[in-house]
Amino acid sequence: MTDLAKVRYEDLELIARNCRSLISVKISDREILELLGFFRIATALEEFCGGSFNEQPEDYSAVSLPPKLCRLGLSYMGKNEFPIVFPFASQLKKLDLLYALLDTDDHCMLIQRCPSLEVLETRNVIGDRGLEVLAQSCKRLKRLRIERGADEQGMDDEQGLVSQRGLIALAQGCLELEYLAVYVSDVTNASLEYIGSYSKNLCDFRLVLLDREERITDLPLDHGVQALLRGCEKLRRFAFYVRPGGLTDVGLSYIGKYSQNVRWMLLGSVGETDAGLLEFAKGCPSLQKLEMRGCIFSERALADAVLQLTSLRYLWVQGYRASSNGSDLMAMARPFWNIELIPARRGSVHNALGETVIVEHPAHILAYYSLAGPRTDFPILLSLWMQKPLSPRRAVYTTLQRSLSLPRLVYISCSVFSLLMRGFSILNYIFLP
Repeated sequence: MTDLAKVRYEDLELIARNCRSLISVKISDREILELLGFFRIATALEEFCGGSFNEQPEDYSAVSLPPKLCRLGLSYMGKNEFPIVFPFASQLKKLDLLYALLDTDDHCMLIQRCPSLEVLETRNVIGDRGLEVLAQSCKRLKRLRIERGADEQGMDDEQGLVSQRGLIALAQGCLELEYLAVYVSDVTNASLEYIGSYSKNLCDFRLVLLDREERITDLPLDHGVQALLRGCEKLRRFAFYVRPGGLTDVGLSYIGKYSQNVRWMLLGSVGETDAGLLEFAKGCPSLQKLEMRGCIFSERALADAVLQLTSLRYLWVQGYRASSNGSDLMAMARPFWNIELIPARRGSVHNALGETVIVEHPAHILAYYSLAGPRTDFPILLSLWMQKPLSPRRAVYTTLQRSLSLPRLVYISCSVFSLLMRGFSILNYIFLP
């Protein structure tokens, strides 16, 4: 989708006239009533996302969507706009409700009319009850993405609650599921075991345990993770973000042992000691990209783990036991392996009351293979540490000290730095395609 500042509905109609085979259009906020002519012309349209509803509900009685439409995402749609969708709900294969203004009951009412649904994107306001309706009504479901409800301003969901109850119903009812990304408020080992037993086609699994509940029913989740990984042999991508105590060293070793085909992995707040990380690194023979956050591992353990993960091509770690100068990371040095460091730092932000508060930013490690050597797009205010590609045990330190007093062993790319400066959330990153 191209973000255009000014779009006239006449332009969309012109596109539709000149492109009779047009099947997909995704736009930003645009009053639906202004698109009536476009909908009449674009008879071949199969996918439409965007729009908005700013008028009274009765004004939309004349809206008629293209007859072949089977993938839909209407922004800010409420239950008053359901009459627009109901006539062709049975043919919908994809439904994007991330920006819809629906509660749990509304989700249930709409989903039960969509038996052909294969892809659903929504927020956790769908709740366990909505997942139960989904499991009963949508047997062809292949992809499900459930975001947390408070990510967008003004879209907080008071009754949004997804737990083990919804996961169990989903696993039993949607046997063709290939992709599952979900924020949960509670989870048990049994719910993960159900996924391992029933979701045999699962290729991509991502779970984030939110911190809204003080007490979680069943921690640690060692046996549940073991059952899930043993049962879902087709898994290629795996993200598991819990809280301290959510996964012990034993559970971490299970991930290494049973992730034979996983190529991308993101782990958050897992493990207890360096020994658990090293046991994990004995497995994962296919792992190419590893991302970790909120873990307690030392630099030396991370370096030793990298050496054991023979297929690894990319490593990102945020939050670890950093040394004063990063020297323990030299143990992982080898030809064409570049290491970038972001030191721990403090920053000031404004809270909801407008007060200035100090925030601690943990240290980061970014390491990757590159035949071209280290990148050069780092901010000039940081120091640079780079390693000659053919001399893995010799480092060249080039000091580019500027206004900040920072450790010397630092090399960071602008792309990563800019994401951090904008407050990019790892919890959102987990759900990127």
